[in-house]
Amino acid sequence: MITGFQHMHSALRWVVLALLVVTLVKAWQNRNNTFTSGQGKLGLFTMISMHIQLVLGLALYMMKGWMSMLGQPGVMQNTVMRFFTVEHLVGMLLAILFGTLGHSLVKRAQTDEMKHKRQLRYFGLALLIIVASIPWPFRPGFEAYGWF
Repeated sequence: MITGFQHMHSALRWVVLALLVVTLVKAWQNRNNTFTSGQGKLGLFTMISMHIQLVLGLALYMMKGWMSMLGQPGVMQNTVMRFFTVEHLVGMLLAILFGTLGHSLVKRAQTDEMKHKRQLRYFGLALLIIVASIPWPFRPGFEAYGWF
């Protein structure tokens, strides 16, 4: 069961990254045009995929026992354990917060220009944080984590 959740979490990572990039590109391309309902729906689907990823990630966090390692001696000295117990979780929660804020603030913006700017700003921050919080295989100690 854990393996299935891990594969779903790994596969959905690419969906989230692709949706974020497409949302940012569309917001940049259309920044001088009207904000369409399609652009709003793209932001909504991006936010939904991020929240699904959060649910899968939290399930993995608990099933793999990372939560129980908090407060254990030596966890903060081990790069991989610190990353999965603290850094990955906090980074992704911040990214999802920015994605959710971006979608919510876009809906409340009065002008089309402000909608595009907010989508660029908040989804851009979310993308940067996500890219920084992924256990990339070129990082020392992460060569075998979650890549297929």
